[in-house]
Amino acid sequence: MADTNLAKTKKQSFGVRMKKFFKDTKAELKKVTWPTKEQLIHNTGVIIVFIIIVTIILSVLDVAFAQLFKMLTNIL
Repeated sequence: MADTNLAKTKKQSFGVRMKKFFKDTKAELKKVTWPTKEQLIHNTGVIIVFIIIVTIILSVLDVAFAQLFKMLTNIL
C-alpha cells in the first residue's frame, strides 16, 4: 500500500506537489482556533515572567559555582 502512494508521489511534478502543499496548509490553518488579544497578552506576560525567573535562577547558580570554583582553586 505504501509503495503505491510512493509511486503516485514520484509521478507528480514539483509544481503540482507545491500547489497541493499550499492548498492543504491553507485548509489546516482554517481549522486553527486562534487566541484572542487578551489571551495573547496574558500568555506573553506569563512567558516573560518565566524567562525572568529562569534568568535569575541561572544567574544565582552561575555566581555560586564561580565562587565555589574560586574557593577550590585557592585551596589547591
